[in-house]
Amino acid sequence: MNSNHMALEEVWALFRETDRKLKELAEEAKESQRETDRQLRELGKQIGGLGNKFGSFTERLALPSMEKILRRRFGVDTIAPSVRVSRGGQPLELDVLAYANGEVNTAYMVEVKSHLREEHIQQLLEILEQFAVWFPEHRDKRLYGILAAVHIPQALRPRVLEQGLYLAHIHDDLFELEVPDDFQPRRFDHPAIQPV
Repeated sequence: MNSNHMALEEVWALFRETDRKLKELAEEAKESQRETDRQLRELGKQIGGLGNKFGSFTERLALPSMEKILRRRFGVDTIAPSVRVSRGGQPLELDVLAYANGEVNTAYMVEVKSHLREEHIQQLLEILEQFAVWFPEHRDKRLYGILAAVHIPQALRPRVLEQGLYLAHIHDDLFELEVPDDFQPRRFDHPAIQPV
């Protein structure tokens, strides 16, 4: 009986020791998870910053060739990169706003993306629809939108054109318009008015 009691005590001691070690391991795992979470948050910040830098790089890369397109093809004389406005406490930032007064009397909003996504199309459409609110000084101008991107998924190409937006893609370090010969751009100043 005494040896059974001794064996039972040894088993309980093993259980208590195992329980203590499991609790230690659980605490170490929690601490390790906290450190991993912290590192992932830091990495996320770094990647976000890198994404912003790449976006700025793309915009700077696009500007000279986009300026040529806007001046030569569309006849604009004013090209303003990185336009920031605020109306009613709401901020808006555009990559490029280009326009011409006089006979041309047209404005172009250009958004530059490193990797084009569906939400970029929708975002530009929404801004174009509210253009007169954001830029009342240009409300009498014909208005068009241009999406320029380094990478354009094949599925999004027709979507951009169906919305009446000009599409520009980088080719040999230059942005070029990629629109079919029969492309009819949408006028956003008067949605019912379409060019002939």
